[in-house]
Amino acid sequence: MSSLSSSPERQLMHRRAIAVQVYSRADGLFEVEAELQDSKTRDIPLAGGIRRAGEPVHDMVLWLVVDRHLNILAATSSTRWMPYPGQCDQHGDAYRQLVGLNLMTGFRAAVKQRLAGVKGCTHLTELCQHLPTAVIQAFAGVVLDVREGAEDGTPPFQIDRCHALRSDGAVVQTHYPRWYRGTAVTPPAAGNGNLS
Repeated sequence: MSSLSSSPERQLMHRRAIAVQVYSRADGLFEVEAELQDSKTRDIPLAGGIRRAGEPVHDMVLWLVVDRHLNILAATSSTRWMPYPGQCDQHGDAYRQLVGLNLMTGFRAAVKQRLAGVKGCTHLTELCQHLPTAVIQAFAGVVLDVREGAEDGTPPFQIDRCHALRSDGAVVQTHYPRWYRGTAVTPPAAGNGNLS
């Protein structure tokens, strides 16, 4: 536990929960259901009346259909709880603009261009930022080869996508030696405080 959370006087004020589920379908496609929910630990006045402690201030969901190549084939959204009823949910089907995007290629920049600011809902647009890594986690070892890479010699998707999996690092040298691209690295000594 972090030393930042050790104060005995701290009290929970706000909770944001983000959940992403990915489902395989019999037709070879995949459904992605991403939810964002905000709640408070106290009653708060909102435009629609008093929102009781624990009731959602925001409860929103994005649904996507994607293929094996991470192309978005269908997309929609729903706002179930909101602070401004009759307004927050009036963005139409703006999130249909995700159709045609690829979760691995320029997705976050394209979302910002198409849906930032008044073009969409702040919270749904922010929720989009979680989609690429969540879907990749679902596809890892099932759709995406995490060991050998592509037949064309492309390394596994995760190489060089984070600090631990850099091609010149100890993890790649040890667990993906075929894709190691550096000089010999000495793994860190045990007990150095690093978390795995």
